[in-house]
Amino acid sequence: MIILKWMPLLLILPLPWILRALLPRAAQSDSGLLRVPFFNNVNEVVNHKERNQNNNRRSYRFLLVFIWFLLVVSAAGPQYIGDPIHITSKARDLMLAVDVSESMRVTDMQLKGDPVDRLVVVKSVLADFIRQRTSDRLGLILFGSRAYLQTPLTFDRKTLLQLLNESSIGIAGKSTAIGDAIGLALKRLQDRPNDSKVLILLTDGQNRAGEIDPITAANLAAQKGLKIYTVGVGADEYIAPGIFGTRFGARRLNPAADLDEDALKQVASITGGRYFRAKSAESLKNIYALLDELEPVDATPETFRPVKALFHYPLALALLLTIAISLFTITRNYGAHLKVRRSGQENLARSTGAKP
Repeated sequence: MIILKWMPLLLILPLPWILRALLPRAAQSDSGLLRVPFFNNVNEVVNHKERNQNNNRRSYRFLLVFIWFLLVVSAAGPQYIGDPIHITSKARDLMLAVDVSESMRVTDMQLKGDPVDRLVVVKSVLADFIRQRTSDRLGLILFGSRAYLQTPLTFDRKTLLQLLNESSIGIAGKSTAIGDAIGLALKRLQDRPNDSKVLILLTDGQNRAGEIDPITAANLAAQKGLKIYTVGVGADEYIAPGIFGTRFGARRLNPAADLDEDALKQVASITGGRYFRAKSAESLKNIYALLDELEPVDATPETFRPVKALFHYPLALALLLTIAISLFTITRNYGAHLKVRRSGQENLARSTGAKP
C-alpha cells in the first residue's frame, strides 16, 4: 500500500487560495505613457491574444493547481509499504575478550612461514572469524591489567575489525586481568537471552591483576546464563637463538609456562563451555570452526515490510509540467511579439509608401 509519511502537510493545500483572499491585489495603472502610431494593430493583436488566453485560462489554472498538488504530495513523503517478510536466522550475541598484555609479545608462533608475536596471529585468525559472523552481534573487550570495552555489541563488523587491528600490546597494561574481562563481558551481556550469549576469551597467561578472580567471575557468569569458551594461546616449545644463532647456543624454552590452563578449564566447565589450546595459527582456525558448530541458536523470527520512497515521482512530474508551461508561454509570447512587430512594420511602410 501507499502511505504519506507526513500526512499533516496536506493541510497547506488551500494555502494559495487563502493568501489570494487575504493579500491586497497589485495596483494597476490605466494611464498611457507611450504614443504608438500603429496602436490599432497592436490592440488587435493584444485582443486576439487575450481571447486565446481566455480560452486557455481554465487549462492553465488546472495545470497550476495540479502542480501545486504534486509539490505538496511530494513534500508529504509518499511511501510504498510492501508485504510483510518473515526472516528466521541463526544468531548469537558473541563477546570477544582478547589479551593484550606484555606476554602477547612473545614470537613463538608463525604466520605464512614468518615468526610473529601472538597478538598478530590472534588478529589475523580472529579477523576471518569476524567476517564470517554475518548474522551475529559481536563485541570486543581488550584486557591487560584492566579490561576495557573496545566495541559494544554491534552488527558493524567493519568497525569492529578496524578497532581490533588498531589494538596494540600493552594498551591495557602489562599484567593479565582475566576475571575483570569476564566481569565486563557479563555486564554487557546480562540483559540478553540466555540461549544466545557467549564469551570467547583468548589469553596466554594467568590472572595476576584485577579486582575479581576468574573462578568467582565464572560462577557469576553461570548464574546469568553466560557460556564461556576459553582459548589458551602459545606454542609448546620455542627455540631462543644463542650468540651464534640457532645452531650453537640455542635454548629450548616453554613459552606457555605461565599459561594457567587449569583455571581456564575450570572457567569453561563452570559456565558450560569448553577450553581449547591454540598452539599455532592453524589450530586457532580449527577452534573457530568448531565454535561455529557448537553455538548455533535459532534467533527470534523478525518481520519487516520493505519501504520504498516515492516522493521523486510527483516531484519530477511537477518539474516537467513547469518546464513545459514555461516553454509554451515563452514561445507564444515570442510569436505575439513577432506578429506585433511585423504589423507595425507593414503599417509604417503603408504610411511612408515604402516596401515593408
